[in-house]
Amino acid sequence: MVELWSTSMVKKIKENDNDLMDKIVSLCKRRGFIFPGSEIYGGMAGIYDYGPVGAELKRNIKEAWRWEMFRRHEHIYEVDSSILMQRKVWEASGHTSAGFTDPLQECKLCHHRFRADHLAEAGVKQCPDCGGPLTEAKKFNLLVETHLGPVQDESSLTYLRGETTQGIYVNYANVKTATRASLPFGIGQVGKAFRNEITPGHFTYRLREFEQMEQQYFVHPDDAPKYFPYWKKERMRWYLELGINKANLRFRPHEKGELAHYAKAAEDIEYKFPFGWHEIEGIHNRGDWDLSRHSQFSGQDLSETDPKTGKKFYPYVIETSAGADRLALAFLIDAYTEIAGGRTTTTKSIKETEVVLKFDKRIAPFKIAVLPLSKKEQLTTIGQEIAANLRAQWMTDYDETQSIGKRYRRQDEIGTPYCVTVDFESLEDKAVTVRERDTMEQERIKIGELGGYFKEKLNRIK
Repeated sequence: MVELWSTSMVKKIKENDNDLMDKIVSLCKRRGFIFPGSEIYGGMAGIYDYGPVGAELKRNIKEAWRWEMFRRHEHIYEVDSSILMQRKVWEASGHTSAGFTDPLQECKLCHHRFRADHLAEAGVKQCPDCGGPLTEAKKFNLLVETHLGPVQDESSLTYLRGETTQGIYVNYANVKTATRASLPFGIGQVGKAFRNEITPGHFTYRLREFEQMEQQYFVHPDDAPKYFPYWKKERMRWYLELGINKANLRFRPHEKGELAHYAKAAEDIEYKFPFGWHEIEGIHNRGDWDLSRHSQFSGQDLSETDPKTGKKFYPYVIETSAGADRLALAFLIDAYTEIAGGRTTTTKSIKETEVVLKFDKRIAPFKIAVLPLSKKEQLTTIGQEIAANLRAQWMTDYDETQSIGKRYRRQDEIGTPYCVTVDFESLEDKAVTVRERDTMEQERIKIGELGGYFKEKLNRIK
């Protein structure tokens, strides 16, 4: 089913969510955060492209996660596993069985397909698109099939990975040998995953192609009760340090009926989206399911020996699994701030509501914008030189188009923490005005001191 983002997608958002999502979707396209995939050909449901600003935002979120996992914590190692893996990997993980399926219903008239559980949750008994009758629910596998080799037959069938974590498990022995790691230790990675979602929706919340940030912490079974709450605490701290409003976050333990059959414990970190509380990260005690299954299916012994008892065991896994796309959406929504009547005082125009994205400095797409007061050559020459020098260390934008007030507003709308204004006084005092996004406070800083000034402002880690 092909969906036009500019018409039906926005219509659905208006019907199902509050007005904030409509504003977020509009801002994302207008300012270059997120575009509908293949838009010039009509778009594709559940597929989106990140524009210049959005790509940087998501990259910064991933880098903040990588810094947290691989630099702040000890004995967690990074891998970058392949999207394509041996088909047996997915048999061992259970993804080709009934456990990785969704209930599907199809409209008998328009033949559009929907998740049966989503329809039941919304109390819908007829086709949401045309009102036609629906078929009985059938199981539908979420893995995206592909074929490798010149002939497309059963022997060439494989899958695009449905999650990144299996690439961690199949490399457990490799990493352990290469790093000389001993329990407890972790392996993490950031990468693409694919799921054949029946009803993608809520903008970029539920996608068919998405990025995950997953870390598997391998522990002795006796230590699992200690590390499960430890990782809950650590992951919640990360969100709060990056500026997410505490009131918009909560833990939700999985009820007994929704736990995976192998799981010992599972809790989601949920964010209060405009469309309700929904998961942005899962913390799971997966028991010894993963390494024992891959040992069984591969014939490779992935067990450990207890040094105290001499008995063999399979390590338990404490998993932290977050979606980069869901986090980008959550950070966008949480940072979105409207100032009624505006706050820019540099123009005499009629004041309208102004939008500011109050990102933490670490995830803001651009850190600095350089804005010459006019297009006169003596100012633009200085401005371009300043921008070039700053760009060597920080993502820096240069903008000389339209009034200074409109340029401030553009930078506020993409969340740039600092604006540097080059004015005619700069020709005399060799200084510029630095404006801070949230407070709008201004400082006069010597051009030669800008590097040290921003190093102090932007390079501090909380």
